[in-house]
Amino acid sequence: MAHKFVIEKNKAGEFVAKFKHNGELIWWTEGYSSRASARNAIASILKNGPAAAVEEEE
Repeated sequence: MAHKFVIEKNKAGEFVAKFKHNGELIWWTEGYSSRASARNAIASILKNGPAAAVEEEE
């Protein structure tokens, strides 16, 4: 699969959820103190993201 979520530790030792496409980093979340919190962030994105509005700013 070309798209995937990856949970990694950052330099501060926090867990970060990253979204990658073909190995390229597209975006990432803030740092979380636990892996479970990073997983919750991914679950929230999957649940709420498809219905999110798109805003364009000039």
